[in-house]
Amino acid sequence: TNMAGGHFAGVVGVLFLCYCHLIVQASAVPRPNIVFILTDDQDVVLEGMRVMNKTTSLIGDMGATFPNMFVSSPLCCPSRSSILTGKYVHNHGAVNNSVSGDCASKAWQDGPEKSTFATQVKAAGYRTFFAGKYLNQYGFPLTGGPRHIPPGWDWWMGLIGNSRYYNYALSVNGTRKAHGKDYSKDYLTDVIRNQSLQFLDTVGAGSDPFFMMLSTPAAHSPFDSAPQYEQDFEQWKAPRGGSYNVHGKDKHWLLRFAPSPMKETSVQFADDIFRKRMRTLLSVEDLVQAVMSKLEGKDLLSNTYVIFSSDNGYHYGQFSLPEDKRQLYEFDIRVPLMVRGPGIKSGQTITAPVMNIDLMPTIIEMAGGKTPGDVDGRSLMPLLLSTHKETDDPSWRSEMLVEHQGEWRLYAWPAYNCPHWWTMVTGCVPDCVCEDSYNNTYSCIRTLSSRANLMYCEFQDDENFREFYNLETDPHELKNLVNTTDPTVLRSMSERLKELVTCSGKTCQGNEQMLVT
Repeated sequence: TNMAGGHFAGVVGVLFLCYCHLIVQASAVPRPNIVFILTDDQDVVLEGMRVMNKTTSLIGDMGATFPNMFVSSPLCCPSRSSILTGKYVHNHGAVNNSVSGDCASKAWQDGPEKSTFATQVKAAGYRTFFAGKYLNQYGFPLTGGPRHIPPGWDWWMGLIGNSRYYNYALSVNGTRKAHGKDYSKDYLTDVIRNQSLQFLDTVGAGSDPFFMMLSTPAAHSPFDSAPQYEQDFEQWKAPRGGSYNVHGKDKHWLLRFAPSPMKETSVQFADDIFRKRMRTLLSVEDLVQAVMSKLEGKDLLSNTYVIFSSDNGYHYGQFSLPEDKRQLYEFDIRVPLMVRGPGIKSGQTITAPVMNIDLMPTIIEMAGGKTPGDVDGRSLMPLLLSTHKETDDPSWRSEMLVEHQGEWRLYAWPAYNCPHWWTMVTGCVPDCVCEDSYNNTYSCIRTLSSRANLMYCEFQDDENFREFYNLETDPHELKNLVNTTDPTVLRSMSERLKELVTCSGKTCQGNEQMLVT
């Protein structure tokens, strides 16, 4: 027995040594770096990716593309707050772009901002870097000024206020730095690129892993392109067809109110903005190429996850609305999403419905961090690393929530030189066609599976207006089916919607998986 015991002890010893060796080997593999590139107002439905050839070949073609990526709100600050926190709008509270709507407000800083992907990856031992647009109200006196550095960021270059290309100020690690209008020194997309390359120059062989967020002003207004691109796309026009210049006669009042067809001034205005937006994106192309080249040159690319997405979509004359976002239709709520990195097979298309609230838990899982239990989104890593990619995977979601709270000016008419009775509206440019109002406030449930492709919305207005679309047969959402649909179906959709607008964390994930029969 002693011999047997000695033999057993020897085996255990060898196994223990092997185990230790495995641990040493595993820990010798460096943790992955993460780069997140976020554009502003870049749609995907209306040719928003048309000029993004370098980005597509360097990220999408080398990894996964998600054609069914949606946002929780078709507006900058609510969507960005969802991206940062992994939460639906009703849970993070930033309902629109105003301080009173909790965009970068004190309440936001005291609550949701304390638990973002930045705080979590920092806690996981990552060096963190931010450059570009943060939240629309960031850095103003009412929201703490440039001294306020959101928690979790080691290197901070946050744009004060909303997107600009020239004549802006940054908070550089808490100190205000003003920029003028010299292209070589001040063009914001290029400043983000150059600061990113400088940060990457500090990364050495033994450095901690890093997380970078590069948040460009493109393709947001004021649409200033780099001088070398100002003459590009002279003949291009905004996409026609679908809902372009169609009167939304069966839709909520803002769309019924929009004159249709549009005036020629509106048509030309929208075409001009389409061209200008495309030109601004060429500088994003240059940024992506420069960052990817630097990662490759430093032998970091093979161990770096790269994510590319946007905060909301856009429109140019759809339903005769000249140009903006804020609407519930596909062109405003779908955005690009591409991801590449270690373990992600190249050339994949993953059709599962995914959301901006999924980016935060995805980034945390990439970093090996811990996702807080109150997060509404779910990590995309199981999709990125597995073979189950289809919309009918029962373990994935089939329903998503979209929320918007309308913005307005009390006295809109002098601001836009419109009829003097106009009030409680905003965005009435050009031709006094308003893009938002106090009662353009809605919640929608977007259903997408192999069995159903639906959009059901309820408005908080004095009509209690509802819209319901079957995108399987009506992909451009031309026909509102509310008045021709069995009331029991509508009641069922309304009940689902009520459950989602009050959900939190795991209950959101449960409510998103009730498949339509």
